[in-house]
Amino acid sequence: MLYIGIDLGTSAVKLLLMDQDGKIHKIVSKEYPLYFPRPGWSEQRPEDWWEQTVAGIQELTSECDKSQVAGIGFGGQMHGLVALDDQDRVIRPAILWNDGRTVKETDYLNEVIGRDKLSEYTANIAFAGFTAPKILWMKENEPENFEKIQKIMLPKDYLAYKLSGTFCTDYSDASGMLLLDVKNRCWSGEMMAICGVTEAQLPKLFESYEVVGTLKPELAGTFGFTGEVKIVAGAGDNAAAAVGTGTVGDGGCNISLGTSGTIFISSKEFRVDDNNALHSFDHADGGYHLMGCMLSAASCNKWWMEEILKTEDFAKEQENIVKLGENQVFYLPYLMGERSPHNDPMARAMFIGMSMDTTREEMTQAVLEGVAFGLRDSLEVARSLNIPIERTKICGGGAKSPLWKKIIANVMNLKVDVIESEEGPGYGGAILAAVGCGEYESVEAAAAKLVKVVDTVEPEKELAAKYEERYQKFRRIYPTVKELFR
Repeated sequence: MLYIGIDLGTSAVKLLLMDQDGKIHKIVSKEYPLYFPRPGWSEQRPEDWWEQTVAGIQELTSECDKSQVAGIGFGGQMHGLVALDDQDRVIRPAILWNDGRTVKETDYLNEVIGRDKLSEYTANIAFAGFTAPKILWMKENEPENFEKIQKIMLPKDYLAYKLSGTFCTDYSDASGMLLLDVKNRCWSGEMMAICGVTEAQLPKLFESYEVVGTLKPELAGTFGFTGEVKIVAGAGDNAAAAVGTGTVGDGGCNISLGTSGTIFISSKEFRVDDNNALHSFDHADGGYHLMGCMLSAASCNKWWMEEILKTEDFAKEQENIVKLGENQVFYLPYLMGERSPHNDPMARAMFIGMSMDTTREEMTQAVLEGVAFGLRDSLEVARSLNIPIERTKICGGGAKSPLWKKIIANVMNLKVDVIESEEGPGYGGAILAAVGCGEYESVEAAAAKLVKVVDTVEPEKELAAKYEERYQKFRRIYPTVKELFR
């Protein structure tokens, strides 16, 4: 049988066709616009997602035996606010995960409602990118739109709704809304009251591998599918990527170098750190996970290469970087503010330490190292919880760079396992679809069979020691300059 994984990203929807043995038959990517109507705002049109997803499914399955398509699963950008009216029309463009307009609402939740209360209700505190502050912003700034809301959903759930007609979400993605009681896997009555929404306006909750419905007959006809195609709930992009890298069960770790950067630690136990520096979310395997998320990771390198250096040859720019662990230039990777562990939407990127002999290569190296140091900040929080981490998987566009993987291994002082498929969320979505269709008895069983490690980047003792010294300097920069961002 064949399974479709749909990864609804910030720049494109990526669709993947996988068979029951995990072999990828085809990958299709369809781009759509990203809108910045005001500084710090970030929006997309859900209609664009849908249009490109339909076109993507048609292209993806154009050459396969369509009668073999059994299920569709998802990974998707988290936290975005999609609001529909009573006619199922999109009320306004989706407010995305990297949108920073909700500083006032985030401060209200954290300071007036209180971090302790939020952590009690949801296991997390408010971040500007989360969904609940966006709902409060809409209530305050667009009351006429707020009054129209009949359905509140996350980006990938809009696709699931359009495909199946089921108003649904999964626990991993819902964890990032600040509306879910993560520990008990149910909507928080307290948070619904605070945001002025009802449970009827929120989707039905499913485990990521559960079937939410079947493909609408008219769409099956459009795509030329002959059998019944099951729609599986899917997961937030990071949980889906973790499934796609086999980061499931207890004590797994995955680093994602996508538009944003994450360090993801899977667990069978529910955990929360004292300062809520890491997100405490439900996992797509039915367990839990801790996650540190930085808003700009591979996007830092993309910005530096395309906007500043005016080149698209990323590999060439890295060819002459050889003085690892000795760079005097530091880069703070906060192009759009920062989430973990600083929770500061006002933070901004900066270079520091340049001199008359600083080279282009050192600036490029500083960008790669700054992202690695930012991820290390979250790793240190996990280590403070006595979670033993010795190795990590890696995925995302940045993981295609051998140099960046080497820097990550030595900055983190972890073994970095490279897997056969670096497709992350799309592959995870397809695996979840296979589990939902009964191909495998559990997510862990599927990951154990399908995910294959093909290489390991080992930290080097001397280089890791040099990077330890550099990191201790890096971690002092943000606290020193943060008031300058106000």
